[in-house]
Amino acid sequence: MLGGMPDQSLTSDWPASVHPPGSDSFEQTALEWLFDHVPADYRLHGVLRRHPVALSRLARQYVSATLDAAREGYRTARVDLRDQLPPHALDQVMNAYLAEGQRTAGVLRAIEAVDGALRAAAPERGGDE
Repeated sequence: MLGGMPDQSLTSDWPASVHPPGSDSFEQTALEWLFDHVPADYRLHGVLRRHPVALSRLARQYVSATLDAAREGYRTARVDLRDQLPPHALDQVMNAYLAEGQRTAGVLRAIEAVDGALRAAAPERGGDE
């Protein structure tokens, strides 16, 4: 698949650095990409490297919680910070929340796509450990 036509089954949410499911490098590229979206210390847990679907589930939950926190921050920032920031700075904070919320929502959609592909491949792995 590498160097050929893009896999038509991949959605627009599919991360560019993750090779298509079914390719020899799919799991490795998925692992590296997923590890980039969780705290660095998650790399210390060998089980997450040995079982990519466990990492994708964890990443999905982590990024989903991050998105929830950004949404809550957006809802409450104006009231919480109105006495500490001038109006123009508060507007910039709100814009930062919006931008990060949109970016994080995109990352979550990409993680969900990778997670779905890893789950589809998982039955093929069976009990290999």
